[in-house]
Amino acid sequence: MTDLLTEIAEYYSSKLTQHGETPRGVDWNGEDSQTLRFEQLSRIINTQGPFSVNDLGCGYGAIYDLLITRYESFFYSGIDVSEDMIRAATERYRNRENVRFIVSSEPDQTADYGIASGIFNVRLERTDDEWRSYLEATLDVLDRTSRLGFAFNCLTSYSDADKMRHYLYYADPCVLFDFCKRRYSRSVALLHDYGLYEFTILVRKQR
Repeated sequence: MTDLLTEIAEYYSSKLTQHGETPRGVDWNGEDSQTLRFEQLSRIINTQGPFSVNDLGCGYGAIYDLLITRYESFFYSGIDVSEDMIRAATERYRNRENVRFIVSSEPDQTADYGIASGIFNVRLERTDDEWRSYLEATLDVLDRTSRLGFAFNCLTSYSDADKMRHYLYYADPCVLFDFCKRRYSRSVALLHDYGLYEFTILVRKQR
């Protein structure tokens, strides 16, 4: 797992060096699709009052920009294995009092909600079995560190074959829905209708 996380950190640090604090800097195509993706993930938040959120694989913290336009009172923790990403995020939001960033592979404290965007996409040379083990272990982390629920996205196995790339991981949404339903909660939503070659899963905890 340590080697895998080192490879991921190096990959995303190189993207940040190439493209800066932009969607391409975290290996996405553009701002519109990034915003659409964040909108799906933020649907896990179901409160009018104050809340806290752990953003696992936060990159330079871009989802914070969407959250601040929608919610008045929240605390955001960004977690990433890339030191370069955390350095950029810390500088980017240095004047915000409701944020913190740490270099880690998992949150160091429990939050109301957990979010993971894009961290299951780039498997590089890892096998499907290796990557699936990493994915499931990370979902366990999200479950353990989220009080009210968590959300994550994956590239979909329903992608057009000619657009698929060997170094990316395309998950079966039906398999992951079933996994989350059986392992974490009876209240699970699968979002696969927002026009991107991916899906989002929302897991709401039973109170």
